[in-house]
Amino acid sequence: MNSITTAHVYPVLLLIASNIFMTFAWYGHLAFKQKALWLVVLASWGIAFFEYWLAVPANRIGHNVYSAAELKTIQEVITFAVFIGFSVFWLKEAITVQHIIGFAVIIMGAAIVFRA
Repeated sequence: MNSITTAHVYPVLLLIASNIFMTFAWYGHLAFKQKALWLVVLASWGIAFFEYWLAVPANRIGHNVYSAAELKTIQEVITFAVFIGFSVFWLKEAITVQHIIGFAVIIMGAAIVFRA
């Protein structure tokens, strides 16, 4: 894999991994509502610590080939994609037509950012 391709792909892979961690940090505790709030806050904080070890390098490396706006757009699209899977498989919640339409609008917005 050449350096240009690696520079474009590696940050995206890191952002995917960081989003998986962050989704669990922010929403994973919803499956454990019987646990004390202070406990789930500490657990979420611990998970988020590892998310930062992925997100910060992703953005630092990615900024060599992407603008900050492009990196943020990539991150947001990844966030929704990860959250859909998380919502269905971890929280056992259904994805509705409104969710799909909303996600499609976000993808259109991302396409506009990358055409700029």
